Amino acid sequence: MDRPSVHVVIVNWNSGSQLAECLQSFAAVGGDEVVVERVTVVDNASVDGSCDALPIPPSLPLVVIRNPENRGFATACNQGAASSDAEFLLFLNPDTRLLAGALERPARFLQLLDNSTTGIVGIQLVDADGHVARNCARMPTPWSMIGTSIGLDRLMPSVFPPLFLTAWAHDETRVVDQVMGAFMFMRRSVFEALGGFDERFFVYFEDLDLAQRVRERGWNSVYLSSAQAFHRGQGTTASAIGARTYQFSRSRILFALKYFSRASAFLVIVATLVFEPLARVLASLMSRSAGSVGDIARAFAKLWADLPSILRMHWNSTRH
Repeated sequence: MDRPSVHVVIVNWNSGSQLAECLQSFAAVGGDEVVVERVTVVDNASVDGSCDALPIPPSLPLVVIRNPENRGFATACNQGAASSDAEFLLFLNPDTRLLAGALERPARFLQLLDNSTTGIVGIQLVDADGHVARNCARMPTPWSMIGTSIGLDRLMPSVFPPLFLTAWAHDETRVVDQVMGAFMFMRRSVFEALGGFDERFFVYFEDLDLAQRVRERGWNSVYLSSAQAFHRGQGTTASAIGARTYQFSRSRILFALKYFSRASAFLVIVATLVFEPLARVLASLMSRSAGSVGDIARAFAKLWADLPSILRMHWNSTRH
């Protein structure tokens, strides 16, 4: 079996020291039987110096692309993956660190003839304490999306299934609806056949959308339990509560418009714009985090103001 070739794409936005630690972790996969053809870091106008004076491990084929403005995660991923000749692509978050086998095992899995219908592979993501994260998701329905938007997935998970498969220990290899975009290993041919990520999703839901389109084309996504990487989680957005809330809610609306009926999408939009801000404010006050109420109010005020442009973006896309 030929040594598989991999092109790694990392999108950076004010990740601090995490990007450097991620690049340094490539030393851990130095013994993997893969050819790392290129590691492309796409920097989305960071202002924290995280993309300056990067420590480059010996022989790491690093390319850095600096965008003058934040172009969003999906667009930056497409930008980084352009002109690749590698057999496989790996979309990797800067708040991850590779462990031995993290490249070879998913690549070898995809090379097996029995796995020819698999388009995407994810692996175990562990935290600093070695706990395995629940990083696989189910494809949402209008009902589950409404429940998630107002927090009912936590109160009544049997009625409103949560997005992530929290009840499953992630201790076995299996086909799933979606693996987290923090470590998304896939066939380049599949990525190119789909036209890459949908750039309407600035950040969030772009990986879920890609997984859905993979399924529609007859491929599947597999969670591989035999390989691991460290993942901090919310590494570059943890401090941006308002921006994170806005972008997540915006992407949920776009996803609903793209995949649900008009009536169902309308209900998701109402739940997102009307009931979710009330639920978030109530939860914030109950947890005595009153300081975040202003962030919530500003996020949803911006979402209301941007709703016409979101709808136009969707309608324009359906005409082509």
